[in-house]
Amino acid sequence: MKGHLYMLRCADGSYYVGSTTNLELRVAEHEAGEGGTYTAQRLPVKLVYACEFDTLHEAFLRERQVKGWSRRKKEALLRGDYEALVEFSKARSS
Repeated sequence: MKGHLYMLRCADGSYYVGSTTNLELRVAEHEAGEGGTYTAQRLPVKLVYACEFDTLHEAFLRERQVKGWSRRKKEALLRGDYEALVEFSKARSS
């Protein structure tokens, strides 16, 4: 079963990262305030990134990784700035 990693931008400017097997349904749940406490308290939300994986497990592993990233690294991912992703990783490990 395919899995999706997704990122939402909340009304307060924060980001929410999740994974699911049904992206459209999950985003609709978040938009309706039924996706969880974090997003329900920060409506409206907007889907700003999504990526499909071969399995839900792969999407979940990527979710855990991205959740640990800094805000600037998440924003580099959103921009598709892969050089910055590498730079921010080096900066954090130094």
